[in-house]
Amino acid sequence: MKKEQVVNSQFSVWYPLFKKHTIKSLILPLPQNVIDYLLDDGTLVVSGSCENNNQCSQTNNSDSEEEEDIQWSDDETTTVATAPEFPEFTIKVQEAINTLGGRIFPKLNWSAPRDANWIALNSSLQCQSLSDIFLLFKSSDFITHDLTQPFLHCSDDSPDPVINYELVLRKWSELIPGGEFRCFVKENKLIGISQRDYTQHYQHISKQEASISSSILQFFRDHIQHQFPDEDFVLDVYRDSMGRVWLIDFNPFGEVTDSLLFTWEELTSGNNLTASDTEALQDGPAFRYTTSEVTVQPSPCLSYRIPRDFLDLSTGEDSYKLIDFLKLKKGQQEEEEESDSEAEPHVDTT
Repeated sequence: MKKEQVVNSQFSVWYPLFKKHTIKSLILPLPQNVIDYLLDDGTLVVSGSCENNNQCSQTNNSDSEEEEDIQWSDDETTTVATAPEFPEFTIKVQEAINTLGGRIFPKLNWSAPRDANWIALNSSLQCQSLSDIFLLFKSSDFITHDLTQPFLHCSDDSPDPVINYELVLRKWSELIPGGEFRCFVKENKLIGISQRDYTQHYQHISKQEASISSSILQFFRDHIQHQFPDEDFVLDVYRDSMGRVWLIDFNPFGEVTDSLLFTWEELTSGNNLTASDTEALQDGPAFRYTTSEVTVQPSPCLSYRIPRDFLDLSTGEDSYKLIDFLKLKKGQQEEEEESDSEAEPHVDTT
């Protein structure tokens, strides 16, 4: 995977080329102070809410951040974390949301905060305000990766391209997970199709295997092939109940993208991608889906509901965290022993 491939898979790069085949969306530049707020690793205090737009516009002519408030009491000083405010940006976002019908699906240049849906109301990524978006973005490792390490898995060692970060607002659409598929394209040839939500078994996929594969392949040939800036890429599509295929997203062809029911060794080498994978077309792509309830798995995003430090400790991935944890436990034990000795009653032997 090259850095140029990552750049080309940004939403603002491909959307103008394929906008008539995908969901209506609006793109807003992300101000630097908003980026700083999203990367702030302090207390989660959600910004972006405003009772009325007039109040926001009168607060300040430019986006500004509030400092922490200090509240005094008789006994101690209490620090209350206050959410920073971005009046102008809040107004722009709300106007865009209203233009798109009042409900949107948010993402950055590449990623959506799918790993943070657990923190949202009804575990949905549907947003109606900037505060809804901020809650998801500040809770998402996917968003943090976009902002800090977009070229992490690239093989070339050239300087990282300059990225202009953007907030993407997509008109909310009720997509049935069983209709989503990920397509892998190598040298402008569709080589593999995977069920997107591979953790569940959808009976209609096995019954409609040939027509699903055929319709996706036809959509690719008619609208995508040789139109995307790269010859190796990944695209997500949605096939509705009428059999029409819609473009959802593009991703780089590499390990940063989840290969789902394939492995990246298979996709890059071509091994095991044979006609036995699909009965749709003899020269068509390999088509893989969950075939029975026996293979149903928990969603991989469930792990993001657990603090990262806990996961590192439980899997032993971070030895330094384990050492710190053991030191902490030892210190607590020593404190308990000291407190126990001080609490022992004094015996007068005279």
